[in-house]
Amino acid sequence: MLSVTKHALKKPDFAPVCKSFDKSLAANYEEFKVEVVDCPDLTAAPWKLALPGLGGEPCVADVGGVPNLIPTPNLEKQYNLDTVAELCGLSDGYVIGASAVASKLLGKNAELVNNVKTGKDGVVKSMYTKIIDDKGNDYECKEYPHNEFGLLGNLFLCRGLPGKVIHVTANIRRGSLNFINCLNKGLTEDFTDPVAVGGTFLLTNGKAKLHVMPGFSCSPLHTEDDINNWLRFHEMSGPLTHTSVFVSKDPGLDLRLEHSHCFSDHGDGGHYHFDTTPDTVCYEGYFNLADNICRIDPPEVTHLIGRD
Repeated sequence: MLSVTKHALKKPDFAPVCKSFDKSLAANYEEFKVEVVDCPDLTAAPWKLALPGLGGEPCVADVGGVPNLIPTPNLEKQYNLDTVAELCGLSDGYVIGASAVASKLLGKNAELVNNVKTGKDGVVKSMYTKIIDDKGNDYECKEYPHNEFGLLGNLFLCRGLPGKVIHVTANIRRGSLNFINCLNKGLTEDFTDPVAVGGTFLLTNGKAKLHVMPGFSCSPLHTEDDINNWLRFHEMSGPLTHTSVFVSKDPGLDLRLEHSHCFSDHGDGGHYHFDTTPDTVCYEGYFNLADNICRIDPPEVTHLIGRD
């Protein structure tokens, strides 16, 4: 049985969060707007999520962790989204977010965008990006028809219901922070208690630096340089659809504070780092605030390497 710690959050109202986003965006983007809106139908293009909304008992789950991958992979750490949803009290719930694939199913290590309605009437619209041949750098982004993942996952769970969400647009980057760094920086500065956020965002125009994990390393990865030399970095073109989870502060649960993966219709996808075209980049996102954080199966031995 997987261990789980459920941490209830002092969730703020949308208004002060919007104010915080406004402040941090103003320091980083030339054009921006933050507003509370009714969530649009996120099953429609270009979002292509499995359920229409981000409402209904919203929760953030941090499952496993980077120490299951670094310095050496623990391939026994394979997880099921139905189980994760049940542990979070959201049986038949909706799950989006970033993780690694279940390598035992795929036969390969890869980046995964989870996009799943769990339960007996489940819907799976997840996408993965992998290096095709580790001798080269070519990659592919394809459908992933499973509700299993491996090693680590940073997930946003809810009922997929319509409701109020925070809508953010940001264009023309003038600061040094990426889109999610920027939003989370405001929360970290403005709120004493942790704030946990999940949702989806588009890089609608421009390009981004992404990485794609190749096959597991044959030698242990002990430093950030080791990890960066192992990963395959690419500049990829928008539009890129991301699922994202970010938490302003760790309440002692050994959390990964930010994690975003993306996919596209044109074969690009992976782990988001930052945009590379600041003069032309455009972002648009929809986000909701979590009621609690569920920490599931944390590694017994931990470290802070490789959490970018």
